[in-house]
Amino acid sequence: LQGRYAEKKAVVVKTFEEGSDDKRFSHCLIAGIDRPPRKVTRGMSKQKVEKRSKCIKPFVKYVNVRHIFPTRYVVDMDLKKAVDEADLVDEKKKVDVKKGLKKVFEDRYLNQKTVTSEKKAAGSSYFFKKLSF
Repeated sequence: LQGRYAEKKAVVVKTFEEGSDDKRFSHCLIAGIDRPPRKVTRGMSKQKVEKRSKCIKPFVKYVNVRHIFPTRYVVDMDLKKAVDEADLVDEKKKVDVKKGLKKVFEDRYLNQKTVTSEKKAAGSSYFFKKLSF
């Protein structure tokens, strides 16, 4: 990603190959993490782990396809139900969408051990770590 959300991780919710009326280029609707959860160690209590995982800050945005860098990781979150295109026009509804996304991300972060596929588990753990170069 470029701009304000550069070096942030995101998941593609929907793609628009041919563009639309207001955006005449191919673009994607993405949902990502602006602020990842804080580091958790094995010796921390359950309450402390939950408190450290509540600091996740999501974002939703339309991005040009050329500004996205794909990775090999797969995340198995169904974000199409949480993100509706009609709600992104109004700012108050967009805040509600972000709150819903935060709940989805927190649930997935706290329940990473329930993932059955090894590939999806690796993608989930990668998604919630801070991007480092």
